[in-house]
Amino acid sequence: MSHDTWAHRMVRPLMRPLAQSAIAPDHVTWGRISSGIMAAAAFATGDADWRLLGAALFTASFFLDRADGELARLSGKTSPFGHKLDLGGDALCNALAFVGLGIGLAAGTFGVWAIVMGVIAGLAVASVLVMVWRLEAAEGARSGELETVVGFDADDGMLAVPILIWFGLEEVLLGLAAVGAPLFCLGLIFVLARRSKGSVIAKPARGRGSRRSGNSA
Repeated sequence: MSHDTWAHRMVRPLMRPLAQSAIAPDHVTWGRISSGIMAAAAFATGDADWRLLGAALFTASFFLDRADGELARLSGKTSPFGHKLDLGGDALCNALAFVGLGIGLAAGTFGVWAIVMGVIAGLAVASVLVMVWRLEAAEGARSGELETVVGFDADDGMLAVPILIWFGLEEVLLGLAAVGAPLFCLGLIFVLARRSKGSVIAKPARGRGSRRSGNSA
């Protein structure tokens, strides 16, 4: 939701050598999507070792999400398609992570309700990114950004996924996400609706695609 967090600063030096290479930002985005899907699949197995591997894959996916935008800005290869692919990848990977986690934890404390909780959290997270896309489609690039706080933005909260899993707190994570993600989604609707005078829920204007440089990645 921003483009100058500590995570962006970490990957920026790694992207500079690639700015003049044949590697395009969309290649990095597809790497982000692929690793995010694999992470969700690992979570869904319900196996503790696979869950740890999924946490590592999710962390890689998180930083690739920042890397594609950095490469786009450094190379000047920004595009409306790249920006939409980036936001779509964010929605897909973040949502699937919680769905996969819910499936994998169905044999635990929450029982089959874990799946329901995962779906609720996943839909809420995806809805946030859909709202950002709609706002930017209506008002232009970077209109969906939120201010950073000491170098962090709201999207950095997704790092709680691998961290809590590594500490064996995956059920705590799922419970927090099932409650917190919908509440955050509702809060963001309020904030963006006030900022955009309702355009966040309006039909996006045609022919006004955003550029990747306006994305959180």
